[in-house]
Amino acid sequence: MFKTLMNAFKVKDIRKGLLFTFFILIVIRLGSQIPVPGLNTAAVQAYLESALGEANSFLSSFTGGSFTQMSIFALGVTPYITSSIIMQLLTIAIPALEEMQKDGEDGRKKMTAITRYVTILLAVVESIGLTIGFNRGDYLTINNTALAFLVVIITLTAGSAFVMWLGEKITEYGIGNGISIILLINIVSGMPGDFYSLYEMFMKGEDIVKQVIAGAIIAAIVIVTVVLVVLLQDGIRKIPVQYAQKVQGRRMVGGQGSHIPLKVNTSGVIPVIFASSILSVPAVVVNLFNVETSGTWAKILQGMNSNYWFNPSYPWASIGVIVYILLVFFFAYFYTSVTFNPMEIANNMKKSGGFIPGIRPGKPTQDYLNKILNYIVFIGAVALIIVALIPIFFNGMFGAAVSFGGTSLIIVVGVIIETIKQIESKMIVRNYSGFLTD
Repeated sequence: MFKTLMNAFKVKDIRKGLLFTFFILIVIRLGSQIPVPGLNTAAVQAYLESALGEANSFLSSFTGGSFTQMSIFALGVTPYITSSIIMQLLTIAIPALEEMQKDGEDGRKKMTAITRYVTILLAVVESIGLTIGFNRGDYLTINNTALAFLVVIITLTAGSAFVMWLGEKITEYGIGNGISIILLINIVSGMPGDFYSLYEMFMKGEDIVKQVIAGAIIAAIVIVTVVLVVLLQDGIRKIPVQYAQKVQGRRMVGGQGSHIPLKVNTSGVIPVIFASSILSVPAVVVNLFNVETSGTWAKILQGMNSNYWFNPSYPWASIGVIVYILLVFFFAYFYTSVTFNPMEIANNMKKSGGFIPGIRPGKPTQDYLNKILNYIVFIGAVALIIVALIPIFFNGMFGAAVSFGGTSLIIVVGVIIETIKQIESKMIVRNYSGFLTD
């Protein structure tokens, strides 16, 4: 990876793209330190931690701490990511959007414009919801309530729109997918503070032997998690496909072999994000409408909050873990079912003369693909749950709280791999261009 980056800096166009990306990321990090005017940020931070639980950790990680600090970039790229997921699902459900997506460059531009509008709408809705909660908690410092509402809503919405625009500029003039790069730097920016917190909690003040043991355990957990993430990201089941030979003119064509690559983690981190978001809804509603809870209801709310999972003092919180696992499985299968169509693939293979060795074309091929898909989705969901629960387990059992988790590591590894591949492809294209012009 480092060799690729060093070679990339020798190429003028790639070097300019890297430097442009670096400049934009500096702007992002500087904006993450500017607080929203009219808010008591210290009180807001305590409110968000109690109200959102794991969802707050997600948002804090995805925004590089901007959400917790309630800076002008507090919403970050989360409205855009949510908008992209919504548009992806709607494209499958609404034929008009599906046709628009297939309509070449013009269709892509229209889809991008719609995604932007949905992003702004989501940012406005999220800003209004947050501001209502801040007002109920008396966290607004501007005396005029109407003015305070407008200032906070406009600031948060404008910040999210500006981050989206910066991400698009990285995609256009920089290196890699801009939104993914911003998400990557936000997650990575919080890691040094997390590791220092772990040092203070388990190593500071201890004798050298305990420090070495604690450091080795922490390093081993991180390395094992990263290895699991890499295996999860790169895991592919290749379905062999053979194409029958046919006569075309005076020649025999076809007969070549190929394969259908099915990723083990077909749905990425979407199941974990959706599951965490749903579990945070009850606590958000309770805090938003100031509902009083006690007894059984209070325990249920604690069970939905990942801060209490695997904590021996809160055994009833195990129900939250069970619900979380079931939701991850549900969304893994649901998202895969709407993004991968075995019937369409089987029909396309049949039309082009392709077949899976040992499987008849048509319905048997569709059934075979469904069987294989259900198997690998189950394996991928299990691996995803393990990766996501590792940090939560150590937080509950040992109080090792960190803002990044398995989900964040999946994003970091995926973005780094894709960015390095893009840099390498640009270098290969340049080398071929230079060879052809010599």
